[in-house]
Amino acid sequence: MGRGRLTLGLYNSYDQNFREPHRRVIARAGDLAMAFDMNLALFGFPIPEETRTPVEVASWIAGTTSIGHHGDYFVELAEKGRFQKFPYPSKGFPPQLGTPVLTTCRPEPSKKITVAQAAEMVEGGQSLLLVFGIGPHGVPKDVMKIPKHNLDITPGGFSLETCAAMGSVCGALYAKLNYRAHLSYTSSRFVAICSQDSRTRSSAGTSTATR
Repeated sequence: MGRGRLTLGLYNSYDQNFREPHRRVIARAGDLAMAFDMNLALFGFPIPEETRTPVEVASWIAGTTSIGHHGDYFVELAEKGRFQKFPYPSKGFPPQLGTPVLTTCRPEPSKKITVAQAAEMVEGGQSLLLVFGIGPHGVPKDVMKIPKHNLDITPGGFSLETCAAMGSVCGALYAKLNYRAHLSYTSSRFVAICSQDSRTRSSAGTSTATR
């Protein structure tokens, strides 16, 4: 079984007038998704109706930002089919995006998982939707109840600015998923080389003693 997918899910808790904070956080999330091989989903954002397709939305947002190589990364993400927009979830998040995981500095003890556990879920073939509340009020209480898992990226409940939290979660999960395998391979090679070197020395010592 192959790996599951990771999707950044941005939940809009600003008002329904599209503002500069909307544009900036979407552009930055698009950059992170592109850089760390993730998808991006928007929930409840006031996107103009005339921008119907994901590529049109990405082009509209990218047209007035200097973030991410002037929005090129975000547009590329959309062109690869890795960006979608949805209305606010009523009873649950779209199941095709994977198991919802609320990112929060106040995780419920019964729902709390670690970065390592999240990575193991993805390694096991489970897709995860990482939900971030965008705006001063974060994710509403009724929506907070939907995810079965909570993830605090800090070791002690520290409240981070949204983009700092997104970058931390993306970087930590990417490292767990990709560098662990590399380190395991490197460690195995090191052990094999040391064992071979030890056998060579032992053989050389035996030959000397025989003489």
